[in-house]
Amino acid sequence: MRKEKTIDFQIKWAWHSISRMYNAYAARFDTTMAVGYVLLNIDIENGTPATKIAPLLGMEPRSLVRMLKNLEERGLIKREVSSQDKRFVRIVLTDLGKEKRELAREGVISFNTMIRDKIPLDKLVVFFDVIKDINKLVEEENQKLKAGEIEEEL
Repeated sequence: MRKEKTIDFQIKWAWHSISRMYNAYAARFDTTMAVGYVLLNIDIENGTPATKIAPLLGMEPRSLVRMLKNLEERGLIKREVSSQDKRFVRIVLTDLGKEKRELAREGVISFNTMIRDKIPLDKLVVFFDVIKDINKLVEEENQKLKAGEIEEEL
């Protein structure tokens, strides 16, 4: 089977194209797509517990630690430690972080508007149905693989 005919190739190719477009957009504001993605997943009013961010983004915790450190150094976020439980850390956007978050939000809205204007709704409905099914199948396969790893360890 040619790679161009595989489902995973098409999904990855589309995502890389979208990622390059978002990075070109973000570069105009001295940031990156990855930074925008993290900022968009932090609650703008109340912040977000640090432990909840990695699962929201599908990131490994180690990668997120580096990213949060970078965002803090750039003045986009701050960490608020709970006075009741010092282990509980909430990530909060600074004013600059809120500005960059809004720019990321505008970029996402612009892209989605362009796609919705160019691709008929009936095609988009089918796309969302198919991608949901693919995600479900992949998750089921991941669970099987994980269960197999556990069995091998026993």
